[in-house]
Amino acid sequence: MGLSHQSMVNAHPEIQLTAVCDTSGYVLDVLSKYTGVKGYTDYRKLLAEEPLDCVFVATPSKYHAEIVHAALERGLHVFCEKPFGLEPETAYRLAELAERKRVVNQVGYHYRFLATFNEAKRLLDQKLIGELHHVRIEAYGPVVLRPKGATWRSQKSEGGGCLFDYACHAIDLANYIVGCPIAVSGTVLNSVFSNDVDDEIYSTFQFSGNCHGQLATNWSDESYRKMSVKLSFWGTNGRINVDRQEIQTYLRSLPPAAGELTTGWNVRYTTELTRPVWFYVRGEEYSAQIDHFVQCIKTGATSLSTFRTASDTILVAAMLREDAMQPRTAVALRGTRNPAAVATQPATRREKSFVRSLLDRL
Repeated sequence: MGLSHQSMVNAHPEIQLTAVCDTSGYVLDVLSKYTGVKGYTDYRKLLAEEPLDCVFVATPSKYHAEIVHAALERGLHVFCEKPFGLEPETAYRLAELAERKRVVNQVGYHYRFLATFNEAKRLLDQKLIGELHHVRIEAYGPVVLRPKGATWRSQKSEGGGCLFDYACHAIDLANYIVGCPIAVSGTVLNSVFSNDVDDEIYSTFQFSGNCHGQLATNWSDESYRKMSVKLSFWGTNGRINVDRQEIQTYLRSLPPAAGELTTGWNVRYTTELTRPVWFYVRGEEYSAQIDHFVQCIKTGATSLSTFRTASDTILVAAMLREDAMQPRTAVALRGTRNPAAVATQPATRREKSFVRSLLDRL
């Protein structure tokens, strides 16, 4: 991501890349040779010596807090890659510091800048599908596909695993469109290949009002070529399915704000909704978020993805982690709370009769 941001910043017409900091001498040599940019191996020295307006932080997650704090203390605007941190307490303290300093602060949750998801938010805000009662949040992709060859992402102390590195994208998007859940339950954090972290997360969310949701994320799914995020919403007047390619809207009846939508299914594609960007790397949403950060600095506006909203995402992730550690009580057949006992207790005559009646219906 650091190299991607470097290319976009270098191409942006309203900002100039001054210096780069990296622990790899090879990376700095290549950048110096082909771009002429000044290189540092210590971010503290860079901040002390260079006259800057803003910084972009794209390091492993555990280093975000100290670098962001140092930049904020110097009154700099800060763009930080996600996740903003690994502990909500630290994240909220940095959010408060940024707000006191009155600097633009943004976290790289780029899905907030995809046109399809913003269209879904617009339709939901207008209550076109009525009162929302259920949400499904999904994110799948092929990050960890074998036990060997682990990177910093699969180390609990550095990346935080699928929960903090992958699921946070889906959580943040749900927070943005629906609002933060007020409770989580039944959370499963499961390791497929990793030894130190989770590779898949499943949970039930409770939102304000009478709305519930389900989260399903798995970064060990090789049936996907790259990360895929999908949200589905059920309301009293219809349904919305949305991913980065398209938004499908089903309406039972037409409310006044329906516009060109009709009853039944309506489909709009990202090509119809997306505004062009000045430079394309990885996806238009990456350039869009960089430009948004720059425009917020110029105008003094608040970013679409602030340190505070990113802290809310970390808080939900921490809630999931805590919930997964709670002891579970399974409710087994015949009313017993000991599933193992089901296999050892003889069936009663009434239970045998019930089973026979079920088999007779097949």
